[in-house]
Amino acid sequence: MSHQAERSPAIPWWQDRTPREIAALAAADGVALLPLAAIEQHGEHLPLSTDLDIALGLIDAALPRVREGLPVCVLPPLAVGLSLEHCAFAGTLSLSPETALAVIVELGECVAAAGFRRLVLFNSHGGNKALVDLAALKLRAALRMLVVRANYFRFAPPPDVLPADELRHGLHGGALETAMMLHLAPARVRMDRIAHFDSLGREMAREGRLLGPEGEAGFAWMAQDLNAGGATGDARLATPALGARLVEHYSGQLARLIEDAHAFDLARLADGPLDGAG
Repeated sequence: MSHQAERSPAIPWWQDRTPREIAALAAADGVALLPLAAIEQHGEHLPLSTDLDIALGLIDAALPRVREGLPVCVLPPLAVGLSLEHCAFAGTLSLSPETALAVIVELGECVAAAGFRRLVLFNSHGGNKALVDLAALKLRAALRMLVVRANYFRFAPPPDVLPADELRHGLHGGALETAMMLHLAPARVRMDRIAHFDSLGREMAREGRLLGPEGEAGFAWMAQDLNAGGATGDARLATPALGARLVEHYSGQLARLIEDAHAFDLARLADGPLDGAG
């Protein structure tokens, strides 16, 4: 699938519409979806486009599962995000935190100016998490619009799909991402470079530490802190069948989320401070 998803007939792209068609979607109380990704290293077995390929693949699989007739429109993906933690590796592209946040917020403002009041920020890159949270809050505060923070990797995975240790420590280029790439874009995976990429996080867990790269108490890390090659996790566990199962599951969650965003009662968003709020 890879970048072919950009022109998939299953995706109702914003840029394929005319002004009147966009206005009609807004008038129908439509949902706008903004894909957020990254162009960054994922070890030597996966391409720089991995996060973008996965985001577009999940959207492509999700939209046919959305209830027929539900008005939804997908904005052009933000392929480059905040990837400071990967900048030591050649090929990584990154905006500054300030620029990345401003871009998301200003695009959200354009969506609101077109008449939309429902926006899903669909993110496939861990480094964008803080941006998604802050941009959503800024847009809600300024424009009283529903802004959904959707990071696919925060969706609960299918049961028994991978060992708990891999789900916890395979943060980057591990079994999960490699499997989805084997399903979505197998020609782009360097099969001879797939390996088990151990990590500082797994080592700290073995030592019984509460502190780790992620989890209950995490520290700021650069990719090379966790593994010199920039990947973490056991990519050897990845198979195309596992990837198909993961895409089926995560795209189903995304479809459900789009429907929930459309069904949300906007009257639940308060106009101003609650009575008694200081």
